[in-house]
Amino acid sequence: MKKRILHQTKWMLILGVLSLSLSPLAAQEKLEIFGYFESQVMGTGLQGKFYQLFTNKLRVDLKSDLSDNITFAANFDLIHYLGKTEWNVLDFLSDDVISTIPEDMLPFYMIPFSNETFLDNAYIKFSFKSFDLTLGKQQISLGTGYVWNPTDVFNIKDVLDPTYEQPGHTALRLDIPLSSTYTLTALYSPEETWEKSTKLFQLKGNISHFDYYLIAVERVWPFHDYTKFDYENMNFVDVSDKRKMLGGSTVGELLGLGVWAEYAYNWMENSDDFYELVVGADYTFDFQTYVMMEYYRNALGKSDYKEYGINDWMRFLAVEQKAICRDQTYIFAQHPATDLMNIGLQTIYCISDSSVAFVPTLIYSLSDNVEVYAYLSFNLGKEGTVYGKNMGNGGLIRLRAYF
Repeated sequence: MKKRILHQTKWMLILGVLSLSLSPLAAQEKLEIFGYFESQVMGTGLQGKFYQLFTNKLRVDLKSDLSDNITFAANFDLIHYLGKTEWNVLDFLSDDVISTIPEDMLPFYMIPFSNETFLDNAYIKFSFKSFDLTLGKQQISLGTGYVWNPTDVFNIKDVLDPTYEQPGHTALRLDIPLSSTYTLTALYSPEETWEKSTKLFQLKGNISHFDYYLIAVERVWPFHDYTKFDYENMNFVDVSDKRKMLGGSTVGELLGLGVWAEYAYNWMENSDDFYELVVGADYTFDFQTYVMMEYYRNALGKSDYKEYGINDWMRFLAVEQKAICRDQTYIFAQHPATDLMNIGLQTIYCISDSSVAFVPTLIYSLSDNVEVYAYLSFNLGKEGTVYGKNMGNGGLIRLRAYF
């Protein structure tokens, strides 16, 4: 009870200070306030039981043009979880993997969902003829892939929900137009030392019907060794490694098809070097059906599912790496059933272990500002594969109201 009162008091203070600080801008009609409320339920059938996780999320977006060439923007997120808020990863894994874990470590493989209150983005942008400069916490989205982005060292998408918004990252970003077709971007994301900070350079260009970019990044990749536990810090041992990445991406039109490709090679300081590749295409038929296909190879992944270990699973489920298996394909088809409703089907196939997930989807617009998104997920592979039956079947329903 005391904890709840303190939480409510904290938010009253935050909102009070926010309203006072923004009131002069709002009075001058320079501040835009918008956002959305989202209510979501995710359910999973597992080992004869059905579990549910409920989420209520409020996102408040602020934007103000402080002058002709200076813009301020920020996003605040409040997320509240109900239902099953602790998930035991071992419930989803095969007996072969669980048998490799020491008995005294079995209780540690939990993924908790705790209420969150955070500043997702807050930045100021200076726009001039010769350059744009953005300072603060901002979204950094890299790559042309729909589900997987080899050149994106900041974000990892949810395979079942790849278009969901990505979190912000603190950075200083400089965009310099070199000509009508070329732009140079330099980005610095600070950490405690220069060596641990992220440095990025990107050159964007255009040739005929194709946009492309070349990119170079140096960044510390945060991940853990899930076979060793640090009892002093009560967490798995941190084995973060510095990566140097060179890559490129292109997107355009070829013979009526939308096509894209993305490639990155990573040189690691302590672990094995690896590369990632994505190629994809999409097409909309005259009868309005949209079809898209994407192929992804991650050389860090395993080609045999019997080699999947606890590190592979935990790094994937804890969103520290993009994939477990080496080769995957994603196929998506969508058709407008009515003016307000689109129905679709996602098919994710792991070529390396012959497992597959079928994910029917539905998008329904209740009004211009209210939308329902839903999907069901069916895993049909062998036990121990990426989309194995032991992963359970489930679904999600999300209602979002914009204001």
